[in-house]
Amino acid sequence: MAAPPARADADPSPTSPPTARDTPGRQAEKSETACEDRSNAESLDRLLPPVGTRRSPRKRTTSQCKSEPPLLRTSKRTIYTAGRPPWYNEHGTQSKEAFAIGLGGGSASGKTTVARMIIEALDVPWVVLLSMDSFYKVLTEQQQEQAAHNNFNFDHPDAFDFDLIISTLKKLKQGKSVKVPIYDFTTHSRKKDWKTLYGANVIIFEGIMAFADKTLLELLDMKIFVDTDSDIRLVRRLRRDISERGRDIEGVIKQYNKFVKPSFDQYIQPTMRLADIVVPRGSGNTVAIDLIVQHVHSQLEERELSVRAALASAHQCHPLPRTLSVLKSTPQVRGMHTIIRDKETSRDEFIFYSKRLMRLLIEHALSFLPFQDCVVQTPQGQDYAGKCYAGKQITGVSILRAGETMEPALRAVCKDVRIGTILIQTNQLTGEPELHYLRLPKDISDDHVILMDCTVSTGAAAMMAVRVLLDHDVPEDKIFLLSLLMAEMGVHSVAYAFPRVRIITTAVDKRVNDLFRIIPGIGNFGDRYFGTDAVPDGSDEEEVAYTG
Repeated sequence: MAAPPARADADPSPTSPPTARDTPGRQAEKSETACEDRSNAESLDRLLPPVGTRRSPRKRTTSQCKSEPPLLRTSKRTIYTAGRPPWYNEHGTQSKEAFAIGLGGGSASGKTTVARMIIEALDVPWVVLLSMDSFYKVLTEQQQEQAAHNNFNFDHPDAFDFDLIISTLKKLKQGKSVKVPIYDFTTHSRKKDWKTLYGANVIIFEGIMAFADKTLLELLDMKIFVDTDSDIRLVRRLRRDISERGRDIEGVIKQYNKFVKPSFDQYIQPTMRLADIVVPRGSGNTVAIDLIVQHVHSQLEERELSVRAALASAHQCHPLPRTLSVLKSTPQVRGMHTIIRDKETSRDEFIFYSKRLMRLLIEHALSFLPFQDCVVQTPQGQDYAGKCYAGKQITGVSILRAGETMEPALRAVCKDVRIGTILIQTNQLTGEPELHYLRLPKDISDDHVILMDCTVSTGAAAMMAVRVLLDHDVPEDKIFLLSLLMAEMGVHSVAYAFPRVRIITTAVDKRVNDLFRIIPGIGNFGDRYFGTDAVPDGSDEEEVAYTG
């Protein structure tokens, strides 16, 4: 028999109203009714626990959009929700899965508020907050008609797409990207646009049926049930639906008595026994929140991984791999390297000769693409036996910021090429690369991908970028890593982890120093190219801001 869940308790403290699931309801038909409903909502405020001064009102979570890095904005900090530190080891394989927390409880119990409190108290920059509200099934016309008259049960397990929930959570735990549906509660359907999320250190999955599926339960490393008094939950629903959704008291109470309360008693409350921790009174229970945060911190410490240190000591002193191709060192190529490596070279000349090298590098890389025999007819009416590209499309992906300098050269030789970007920065405290942002074209898995970065030293950032592409289902043998300059360590690291990735560069330097900077190197490529101020210690940009 399973042990009962831990129950944390404390003196009540102020709570703030949570954002709960939006259920269907009819709009008020007359302005008099609307005014009366708002008055009713205001009177309901007095029934809720008083709001104190210790906690500021909860701000609404912003979700990911296409044009900006997805973020959670809390009262204390900004938390990234797309990306994470390395989720793989020096072999390129997954090390430890993300830590998944399940938050269950009745509607309007305060699950979202508790989730935000956990996120703020954890103080880690990589968290994904996944709401079960996104996974409602699309209703049929008949069901939509029922929902419009408060006759459809949104609090039943059959209302949710558990298959999609499980597959999404599995991928997130593995660090892969997922597409989360955006549910429109007005039309009871999924919008055309989907929200893209990436893995994280911690995943918080919250919903009324978070513990209602056995397979889903197995994916959760920690299960928390938020237990709030039914009267408080009802008052919150009344206030929310009246003030925010234009419904009348009669309709809200009808839906509550017909669906919400019976479903809670039958499907939700029984899952309390499956929880590891029960949190009475939701966000007002600071003892429970502290207990949860301490446990998660201990789990994260066990999962820490130092990729760069592992790369420095692994698979070195071996012959250069067969997947490496170095541009032939002709007098012209060596002359251009002499110019761009010279610290006295002006910025104009540095840019000019870098661009020339980039063009030669990309032309060289294109020769490794698959070609097939084809016959065309010349203007003279004669057949010509030639070659044509055997793939579907070519996509360039630059590792920001230095990698984007190679995009013009790629566009110059590849007509209609698609471009994606990946932002990888080095954490100043840990020295590890961190994935902050990515924007990749749709259906990239069908393309040959040219991954561009100007310098590669340890290979940590290049490995992360390759791992991202693999997690987006790009075949390993369709990835081409291009760099103007690489260190032998970086070549070995990438080739050992991903033996089918083609590595193409104009030169390979043998050494890196104790700070993992290429020797003799090229200096801070990004600063020299863009004319920005040099890093104070004179180090290479890719080793400080953008790990090479």
